[in-house]
Amino acid sequence: MSLVDLLIRQARQQPECAAVFRGTALHATYGQWVARSAGLAQVMRQAGLEPGDRVLLFMHNHPRYLEVLWAAWWAGLVVVPVNAKLHSREVEWIIDDAQARWAFVTRDVAPEPLAGLAWQIDIESAEADALLAPVPDAWAVPVTPRELVDLAWLFYTSGTTGRPKGVMLTHRNLITMGLTYFVDVDPVASTDTIVYAAPMSHGAGLYAIPHVMAGARHVVPASGGVDPAELFALGRSIGPLSTFAAPTIVKRLVDYAQDNNLSPEQCARSFKTIVYGGAPMYLADIQHALRVMGPRFVQIYGQGETPMVATALARQHLADTTHPRYLEHLASVGVAQTPVQVRVTNEHGQDVALGEVGEVLVKGDSVMAGYWHNPQASALAIRDGWLFTGDVGCLDRDGFLTLKDRSKDLIISGGSNIYPREVEEALLTLSGVAEAAVVGAPDPEWGEVVVAFVVLEMDATVGQTELDQHCLAQIARFKRPKHYHFVDSLPKNNYGKVLKTALREAACLALTIHPA
Repeated sequence: MSLVDLLIRQARQQPECAAVFRGTALHATYGQWVARSAGLAQVMRQAGLEPGDRVLLFMHNHPRYLEVLWAAWWAGLVVVPVNAKLHSREVEWIIDDAQARWAFVTRDVAPEPLAGLAWQIDIESAEADALLAPVPDAWAVPVTPRELVDLAWLFYTSGTTGRPKGVMLTHRNLITMGLTYFVDVDPVASTDTIVYAAPMSHGAGLYAIPHVMAGARHVVPASGGVDPAELFALGRSIGPLSTFAAPTIVKRLVDYAQDNNLSPEQCARSFKTIVYGGAPMYLADIQHALRVMGPRFVQIYGQGETPMVATALARQHLADTTHPRYLEHLASVGVAQTPVQVRVTNEHGQDVALGEVGEVLVKGDSVMAGYWHNPQASALAIRDGWLFTGDVGCLDRDGFLTLKDRSKDLIISGGSNIYPREVEEALLTLSGVAEAAVVGAPDPEWGEVVVAFVVLEMDATVGQTELDQHCLAQIARFKRPKHYHFVDSLPKNNYGKVLKTALREAACLALTIHPA
């Protein structure tokens, strides 16, 4: 069995059912989708691509993304999804490392030929039209046999430290993720609609899998991205939407609903489920989101190395306001998802007591096969079947995991551990603070000092003294920032994660020029 069997199963059952939309315009039924993917798979095999060969997807969100994805799996190939915001030189490094032979691109991100490829196809060209022409009988196109242990998706990490690593995800990893969605995240029916506003190269695209399993509808916004007005209107027109979004996108949706005086009931006409993850969702933000939009939300925690599967904070957790530890649960990332085990350990790999902080470990069928051509990194990341995530957190007696930070983001000042997220949470409770990010910077006396970057709401007049006093009222004195920098925005990657490496560099530069 492989991922292509999921699409074939649905296309056989409901070939005339609407499957893929661009905005409100129908792009393909399930029958048309399977016919186009089968046709492209046939072309790729005839062109000499062999099972296990890598095909690059360097595209902005596009309906054909899904057709190419399943065509590659039909032909027994491995998909290499690439962040559309990468520089061409970074993409060419990935092409060389993955030894990718073909690439499907959108012209806006790849206007010139990329080095190292046998063939580069602009997905909106006449050439692509011909390649994706539907075959008269898709069932006559044989599926290249693949086993569950075979590679399906080669995902390159963001590479914030050194070169990115290729995360090897198998058919079993991704089918496990898809099945888990129904149990731990959200039930899906054939009448449901998933919208791809966040980049399809990452979590949003992976969630196509459970929605194919259910025979649901797939929508790429006409804009191809995140436009809150467009998404709310799209939901009202085509049916309540489900989507995966980073917290920054959630904030934009919530702000739009609030600015337009939409009630939770009105929000429900546009959105069924908003799954959030990929970056911290602060307690104040999720409380505000629930007030404005109602019970639309589910949080997941995972990594590229265990895609979308580690823990989940489900609707029932978010709605259980009578629980004596409700606020602690709300600030957590939920409980272990069904197919995995989660532990928290010390530096020796031994379990710590409940409530104590340590490294988060995950084990189960969602955990990657390893890093591409990097056995040393694989051996460090996976030991005795356990994925050492590099994330720091603690488990409570109810089984809820609360993340503190990435281990590399931990600040050690004067011998004391300081978790940036705790300081960020405190800063965000002050009226007038829109966003905050905290990093450590070298200090000759303390080893490191806490530096906060703060984005204020429009017309807010908060100053450093107010921030300092507020922190002193919320957290221990040694945790409060020693330096504050007011900025117009925080640097973020394509998925909404704050780039703390860039902030650490900025903090070091500021302290060099303006020492305390």
